[in-house]
Amino acid sequence: MAVVTSIHRRLPDNDTFGGRLSRTRDAQGLTTTQLARRVGVPKKTIEQWESDRSEPGVERLSLVAGVLNVNMLWLLHGVGDAPEDDIGPDPLAAVTMQLERLKHMHEDTGRIIQRIQRELVRLEAER
Repeated sequence: MAVVTSIHRRLPDNDTFGGRLSRTRDAQGLTTTQLARRVGVPKKTIEQWESDRSEPGVERLSLVAGVLNVNMLWLLHGVGDAPEDDIGPDPLAAVTMQLERLKHMHEDTGRIIQRIQRELVRLEAER
């Protein structure tokens, strides 16, 4: 009988790249602005990465992993050594930041819905 081995010490993290990035940043107690400064990109870029609208190139990914002190392969694909599941030294602040992030995402979603509705009305009028 063959012995099956796995390259994973833990089960893969099934979250998205953006989810893993956001969780890790929160666990480190960093805001998107602070991470953006450390990585050398605009805050909006971090927000796009965390909402899975885009992903960094290899050089930026390596820099982000280094700044957050996480395995690049885990950050990108959810495999390999994951950071400790810790929400940082101030859980209230971490949860508050997550709520603020969610509120911003909700506002963005509302604006997108309004644009789509206006476009639908315009297209319907052209029919």
